[in-house]
Amino acid sequence: MTTPTLDKAAPAPAAAARRSAGTGRRLTRLLACLALLALLAAAGLAVGAKNIPPAQVWHVLLHHEPTDGDWIVVHHSRIPRTVLGIAVGAALGLAGALMQALTRNPLADPGLLGVNGGAAAAVAAGTALLDLRGFGSYVWFALAGAAVAAVLVNVLGSGGRASATPVRLALAGTAITAVLTAFVNGLILLDPLTLNRFRFWQVGTLAGVEAPIVGQVLPFLAVGAVLALALARPLNALALGDDAGHALGANPGRTRLLAMTAVTLLAGAATAAVGPIAFVGLAVPHVARRLAGPDQRWVLLFSAVLAPVLLLGSDLVGRVVLHPAELQAGVVTAFLGAPLFIALVRGRRIAQL
Repeated sequence: MTTPTLDKAAPAPAAAARRSAGTGRRLTRLLACLALLALLAAAGLAVGAKNIPPAQVWHVLLHHEPTDGDWIVVHHSRIPRTVLGIAVGAALGLAGALMQALTRNPLADPGLLGVNGGAAAAVAAGTALLDLRGFGSYVWFALAGAAVAAVLVNVLGSGGRASATPVRLALAGTAITAVLTAFVNGLILLDPLTLNRFRFWQVGTLAGVEAPIVGQVLPFLAVGAVLALALARPLNALALGDDAGHALGANPGRTRLLAMTAVTLLAGAATAAVGPIAFVGLAVPHVARRLAGPDQRWVLLFSAVLAPVLLLGSDLVGRVVLHPAELQAGVVTAFLGAPLFIALVRGRRIAQL
């Protein structure tokens, strides 16, 4: 009588052991990614137009010498640039992971679905037409533009009798992005002053970042990141469908609204700070899912770490390939992300969708 009971109870410890081993593997991989991010951040303090040996970088980090040239370069240029690269990269990675989970669309990301384009167009309009200057004055335009673009893409992607599909949303996002890009190009070509301000910002760059901008953008990104991470459990439930998610305690409407709010804060503020950087939010969540599995709690964490790795790595490549000149980080991420996008479009999963 007791033997069947023992046999039935036996798999429970084995399942718990497998879950524990899976968690351990994920933690190990996450720590490895964090170590890589720390290595790239340290390299970002040493690599640039001016060669500063690592020992000297360490010295100026530990000593307050505001009249020293190396101290000025590290503290006024490279530290803000590195901190902003980490923050913006994490924001774009989280925004991309949120959009892919929310729409169940492997092609979703803030750049492809027009969110970055909406933010860029609003900033360009505010600068050219209202002579807005500084992050604090046009960040609200960026957030509004990102929100409007996201709504337009969803309306166009779900218009007519057919429901929204990944392909329809991707096509709608591509169309909206093309229109917004043409609008921005028209503005900057008609106004030489706006062209001078936007010629580097438009392709996405971490160069020339000032410390006050970092302090101004971090609160927006922090609120968006906390909101994104808080939505991990509801997104896991909605992955089973709206009805099953509702039965598990998730509110589909509220989850979508909060997710789009988080995406608007993350992508809009990031774009206002460094310009529209493409493919980071598209590529990183796919890598995160390979390392972490489908659980959104882990996918979001890995995306928040791997995206800064990609952005800082691209920024470092841009500093090295044309030294002492620089290739903007947005150009490098496009070169790295475009092959992945082509592979996704040609893959079976996209074809089936």
